[in-house]
Amino acid sequence: MIMVDLKETIIIPVIFSILGFFIMRGFIRSKRWENSVNIALVTNSIWLIFSLIRFGNSILLVFTYIITNSFIDSYFLQLLINAILFIPIGVLILWGFYKKDLFESFTVASLVQAAILVISLFLSNIQRILKIWLIEGNDDLDGSKFTFTFALLFLLGISILIAYWGDKIQLVRYRITFVLSSILPGIYYLMTSFITLHENFLNNAFISIFISFIIAIISILIVKIIAYQTIEFKELRGLTVLEKGKELLTVKDLKIHYPLFKGTLKRQIGLVKAVNGVSFSIKTGETLGLVGESGCGKTTIAKGLLGLVEKTEGEMFFEDKLVPPEYTAYLRHRIQMVFQDPDASLNPRMKVVDIIAEPLRNLLAITNKLEIRRRVLRLLDEVSLKREHMDRYPHEFSGGQKQRIVIARALACNPELIILDEPTSALDVSVQAQILNLLRNLQATYGYGFLFITHNLAVVNYIANRIAVMYLGQIVEVGSKEQVFTKPTHPYTQALLSSHSDIDPYNQEISFVIEGEVPSPIAPPPGCTFNPRCSSDARTKECEHDLPHKINIEEGHYIWCVNPPTSMQSENQESKESLSLE
Repeated sequence: MIMVDLKETIIIPVIFSILGFFIMRGFIRSKRWENSVNIALVTNSIWLIFSLIRFGNSILLVFTYIITNSFIDSYFLQLLINAILFIPIGVLILWGFYKKDLFESFTVASLVQAAILVISLFLSNIQRILKIWLIEGNDDLDGSKFTFTFALLFLLGISILIAYWGDKIQLVRYRITFVLSSILPGIYYLMTSFITLHENFLNNAFISIFISFIIAIISILIVKIIAYQTIEFKELRGLTVLEKGKELLTVKDLKIHYPLFKGTLKRQIGLVKAVNGVSFSIKTGETLGLVGESGCGKTTIAKGLLGLVEKTEGEMFFEDKLVPPEYTAYLRHRIQMVFQDPDASLNPRMKVVDIIAEPLRNLLAITNKLEIRRRVLRLLDEVSLKREHMDRYPHEFSGGQKQRIVIARALACNPELIILDEPTSALDVSVQAQILNLLRNLQATYGYGFLFITHNLAVVNYIANRIAVMYLGQIVEVGSKEQVFTKPTHPYTQALLSSHSDIDPYNQEISFVIEGEVPSPIAPPPGCTFNPRCSSDARTKECEHDLPHKINIEEGHYIWCVNPPTSMQSENQESKESLSLE
């Protein structure tokens, strides 16, 4: 009968199962798999069951247990065999039960077991070192302890420095994992030498440290070569002129909902419908102005287009190609964003040249300093900044200059679509005019497509070609600038245009104020969401339960409403009467 203690039978498998759960959840989240907690919990629970059966002398695995304990004395080999046996089980769960890709399933299972193997080896060595450390009264051993501590810290510092040396390491996607895997072999050898030699480590310290250093250097170089193979290097493109009028971005029925959770078990109790069925398109050389009250979902649309928040439903097409859930480098450097607050979007510890060069390094993998400075200098010239501004910090600039720096960073990769989230709201009026003129000149020169988000009607009237009006997560009216401003048809658009204040010394009264409060996106009113605040003559009982539908006002001018406005009804009636007379 094979005897095992409680620690090997239950405690160690449970600890490794908990450890494997957190490691697997991290890998799964990096791949953006859904139900990461559930998948990691189920997989590690099954691994735990097999571990308990194996260490409990199961008839099914007793043969393997006897072999690993009778013929293999190495603790490392025992752990390695355990990991090799568990990898196929994990692959079968991920690939067979959860229907994941076979290669990705094998990768996740292998990485988790490899991580558990490495951590268990180091925990075993740390346990042995602590036992040695508790021995007192031995002068030679005390000297070995001091020498080992100094050598370990020295090797760790040198290894991390060499691993992070070079500009290309920041382009590696999982650089922390690569760095840790490269420095561990040398540290493991040094720890093993101390455990083996005990008090004799002091006499052999030079040889042990030298061999550990050589192992660390070799492993770092090998891992760096492998890591650099994962970098996608791209050529630096010049600022090219785009063909105007070409279909650039098409959004169909975009929905972005945020779940609401409550209680210890995180039970879902509702949804925040931030964006609820939005459709629009943008062409090259065109600016679509997105206007509406604060909280209507304008910025959420921008984040959804950039992949910063996960969409619930809907499709997005960029240059007639479906945008995948996980953004590629191709999309990252063709769709850029200018944020509302330049102070919050600029790193105060970085110089301007490094801020603008970030997209060049991270998206195009360009590390040549001279090439980067030449490119940054040209971008500064495009936004009317000078050479001496390159080596300054953000706090040395005014608000308008900071926004120019943000625009230059957005232009670094020569994008085709630029999303501008209220880029002038934090600026003075005179500076706003400078930024707007700059954007118009850049668009006229290079043909960029702009999605301009704002609630300033004067700004959108100046820069936009078409306007989309949003209310509570939905577009209620879209049309050209002339159509929306001269012929506003939807009641909300009419109220919005009537609510803005004019510069009039003789009449300083606001002519119209929309009554009521914006409903909650958690529980929007049934039917038309604007019906509780609507003051139109066309409002009927149908508005309280019927959903709005798309109504064509004229070519390129649409509204989403339950009933056509009164003016439109009279026009239709007149056309019918004229036809009947004819």
